[in-house]
Amino acid sequence: MGVLSRREAGASERRRDAVQAFLVATEELLDDDGSFAELSVEQISSRVGRPRTAFYLYFRDKRELLMRLTEDVAQTLYEEANRWWSGTRGREDLEPALADILHTWGKHARVLRAIVEASTYDSEIGEFWRGVVGRFVEATERRLVEEGEEPGAASAKAFVLCWMVVEACYQQLARGESLDDPALHAALADILERSVYR
Repeated sequence: MGVLSRREAGASERRRDAVQAFLVATEELLDDDGSFAELSVEQISSRVGRPRTAFYLYFRDKRELLMRLTEDVAQTLYEEANRWWSGTRGREDLEPALADILHTWGKHARVLRAIVEASTYDSEIGEFWRGVVGRFVEATERRLVEEGEEPGAASAKAFVLCWMVVEACYQQLARGESLDDPALHAALADILERSVYR
């Protein structure tokens, strides 16, 4: 590897590390019962141990930071849901996938609560969040068609099921309840199973 390539690789790694530090600091501040709307760039930068101006080397604004945080969590959720979407055991794959999804929602509760709330008053975040959930809707629709659902009905059903799970998780968190609640898990699993497999 040439000298320039090593320098570029080192710079790229330092940038990744710096971005990760800002993401981790923001999630920690949210976990400390911070409100995203009230969280300042100054607080985030201070938590990282960098000047406020350093934040803007990596993010356009807090909005971009929140969307980046959400992308990372959404990717994990997508991989967990894929256990059912790509599984071969039908209903036997559905329940464990849901369990993993609820666990991840609980683990990243403050980030997901922040994105849901910000999506109601910020149009860019709202569009971003609809796109994130839209990926889940599309994959669920494909699975429903594989399970024998007529395509038009599958599209509507996938939309309702995915947004139902999002809203149920958000409302549980907004009330200060745990997503580990067995009753919530059982209710969602029952509704999903009945909707897909009748």
